[in-house]
Amino acid sequence: MLTIESLTKRYGRTLAVDSLDLETRPGEVLALLGPNGAGKTTTIRCVTGLASPTSGAIRIAGHDTRRAPLAAKAATGFVPDRAWFYPKVTARELLRYIAGVRRQHDAERRIEALLERFRLAAHADALTESYSHGMRQRLAFCAALLGDPQLFITDEPMVGLDVQGHRDVKKLFRELAAAGRTVILTTHTLAVAEEVADRIAVIDRGRLIALGTMGELRALTHQGEAATLEDLFLHLTEGLGEGAEAASAREPA
Repeated sequence: MLTIESLTKRYGRTLAVDSLDLETRPGEVLALLGPNGAGKTTTIRCVTGLASPTSGAIRIAGHDTRRAPLAAKAATGFVPDRAWFYPKVTARELLRYIAGVRRQHDAERRIEALLERFRLAAHADALTESYSHGMRQRLAFCAALLGDPQLFITDEPMVGLDVQGHRDVKKLFRELAAAGRTVILTTHTLAVAEEVADRIAVIDRGRLIALGTMGELRALTHQGEAATLEDLFLHLTEGLGEGAEAASAREPA
């Protein structure tokens, strides 16, 4: 579903992503993890078209993001860690606008279904400036799912959500994967990643340092069955010290 080949991104002399190779499978949830400044955000920005790679190639559902950017974006849904909406529009107006841009068929039915699913139907005609952080996060999910994306990317998806919201999002990830979609989540909440991810990719200093299932990562790190994802993550990234701090300067906020 997503193929990244030799992705490199430089900001002047700063190397944010360093010849990164990564391929996802249809119907899987992939957790993209790494220390602060590892290159996660820059990688996602390149995949979603918010940043242009210095070199390398990215394909989404077979579409090259440089040669066919609109087709690649049409196949992608993205929930950022800090969603921003025009404050003087309602949720329903926002979703209608996005549906128009995407030329979404049967838009009204899909909009109402998403508002209901994310418990926003009662607030659909309120201005977004009146929304709490959790409500804005749920609206971001509605907006990202409106186009029925084949690749669904979320950056810290649980921020601001209540307990029910956490449960809803985890259920959504499994439903999307069961329908053959691919989900990528970046998060520092490793317990969530361990619970929902089929495979885990760990990057640092812009490079992929580990990729696999929990069992495969335990074997790679020579850890026992009781090892948690937090244990594995710390084992994989231990000893980075000054390197991790230096890397943090590479990745723009």
